[in-house]
Amino acid sequence: MGIHGMMSYVMEHKQFFVDLQLRNTKVIIDGNNLYHRLYFDASLDIRHGGDYDSFTNIAHKFFETLTLCDIRPYVVLDGGSDVSDKKFATLKERAQEKIQMAFSISRGGAGSVLPLLIREVFKQILTKLQVPFVQSFSEADRDIVSLANHWNCPVLTFDSDFCIFDLKAGYCPLNYFQWRNICTCEESRDCYIPAKCFSLERFCKHFGNMSKTLLPLFAVMCGNDYINLPAMEMFFSKVHLPVGSYGNKFKKHIRIQGLLNWLSRFADPAEAIENVLKYLRQREKEETRQFLWASMEEYEPSNVSLEDFFQNGHYESEAAKKQELPLWILSAFAKGLLAPFISDALVLRRTILHAQVENVQRPSSHVTALSIRQVIYGLLLNTSESSFYTSARKHPISSTPSLCEFDRFQKELRKSFVPAVPFPGNFALTTLNEVPLADRLQLFLDTLGVTASVLEAVPDLLQLPVAVTCFWIRYSEPKVKLQHMKALLLGMVFGELHKTLENPEPGTLHAEVDKIVYDQFLKWKGEKSQREALELDTAHIFCQWQGCLQMALYLNQLLSAPLPEPDLTRLYNGTLVHKLYHELKTTMATPDSLLSASPKMNQLYCNMVRVVRCVIPTDFFQKKKAKSRKKKNKQAVKQVLDKREAATVEVLPSCSINNRFTTFMMED
Repeated sequence: MGIHGMMSYVMEHKQFFVDLQLRNTKVIIDGNNLYHRLYFDASLDIRHGGDYDSFTNIAHKFFETLTLCDIRPYVVLDGGSDVSDKKFATLKERAQEKIQMAFSISRGGAGSVLPLLIREVFKQILTKLQVPFVQSFSEADRDIVSLANHWNCPVLTFDSDFCIFDLKAGYCPLNYFQWRNICTCEESRDCYIPAKCFSLERFCKHFGNMSKTLLPLFAVMCGNDYINLPAMEMFFSKVHLPVGSYGNKFKKHIRIQGLLNWLSRFADPAEAIENVLKYLRQREKEETRQFLWASMEEYEPSNVSLEDFFQNGHYESEAAKKQELPLWILSAFAKGLLAPFISDALVLRRTILHAQVENVQRPSSHVTALSIRQVIYGLLLNTSESSFYTSARKHPISSTPSLCEFDRFQKELRKSFVPAVPFPGNFALTTLNEVPLADRLQLFLDTLGVTASVLEAVPDLLQLPVAVTCFWIRYSEPKVKLQHMKALLLGMVFGELHKTLENPEPGTLHAEVDKIVYDQFLKWKGEKSQREALELDTAHIFCQWQGCLQMALYLNQLLSAPLPEPDLTRLYNGTLVHKLYHELKTTMATPDSLLSASPKMNQLYCNMVRVVRCVIPTDFFQKKKAKSRKKKNKQAVKQVLDKREAATVEVLPSCSINNRFTTFMMED
């Protein structure tokens, strides 16, 4: 949620906070807030699709610091959109803002747009570090409050709504949580993290010992992400708010202070609401009264027992129960095994695709993965063994089942209806997790247009991203160039090099050589080029790959992982991949010249190239015509280099790809 202007207001008043030495305690962490804060505070890349490895390093350090101070974190992530749809207008506004920000960033301007896969990366980090986490069915705030009060431990977030909730152990804003500045107690020598805790008692005392019960009414009247009641503007235009001495020129802050002073006169919300209604027209009073009381319930703790989930793996939510979803789906949602995207598509039959930093003059990068989404939608709508429409009582029956998508069109958010791929009854959603593994795997491979035998040439954890790469090359627009593919696969090799050096196997050969190769990759990555204009089509092409990977991950998750989920933390480094593309394009460097010193990594690269070449048309990367002598000479040099590379890459026999979903694929 969030109360407009509230966080900046309370941060101007140090007297509202208590200094803490945080150690030896549980702490409930707002997961969405944390990964936003960690990424942006570190000023990591936002122009080239994200540096997930750098984010991983920072997140590891964060949780290692908590462990040093015996702080036991429990992370709670937001789920899908609220089934009441009360926040839908706000979600569309934010999506539009992100499109504008992404456009600004693409032109060298300011903005804050998270990389597309950051949430999935964050979940993998939590899993690897064995940090307990849960994904709420919808927004997590009220679930967080319930658990924090049950365990009597603080909440770590940066959300002004937590200034309203009555938390027993308080709320620690992330910007005051000095995890990089670990300290030691003089007496016990225990480590602790300096922090500040917002004190609801001090806050209410500042406003004449006002009742805590009035704060939810204050939040509703002030307006948050859900609430924008026109009658409130009528109230504010007529009432005289006692602002008192306040030097800040921000109008929002003046309203906050004035409203708090005004509400402090009343003993409880009932008395305050009746006094609010005096300023409204007679016909508005009853509706406003009901609206205010109903909206205040958003600040009550939920009845979800997250303790039961963390101790027994059982998540039970009344809101989720009402949807009558399969139990395996509900369990997967709570464990974070299915993304909020899936929840929104299933429950609301609507999705909002996240903006990326791309070329706005071209169609959205998400268009490339449309056929994968159509398969996802088809599975989600296939809710019974006889038809798509068990839930027809909620949604009108149509001859062509479809879902509503919101995506970028130029620089605007646009709505479209996407037809779903129909499925037979043996792929019904209720029993989809019980479908034989071989059938689930075949469906996944058919969707991406590859075969299991082709993928055997690469390690298990790289099979999914390599399959995605084959799909991306065939359906990307603008057309993927050879250097794009090479740069992307070399980026994957860089990730594998990191793992090899971080956890070397006993008796590993060429370890020193691998380190030299790895350092050369790091050198390229570290070369600063922030002033250089972003190559928009290159950025667009790599955004398309991330979009395809995201939807392939979601499909794989929905099918209960017929392919192993790749390690996203080291799979794609946007800064490096863009640098490698530039290096390959401008210096005519060949991958074997970069990797020849590392036989194992060179073989991995060659195997991935073989798989791709097996799937795509043999002449895909060949230029049809050279328009000038200069271009002909350049092409001749490239052909020589390609022949050198081909000597190290054995061409597999051409593969027959039988894709049942060809008719649903987008044509170039």
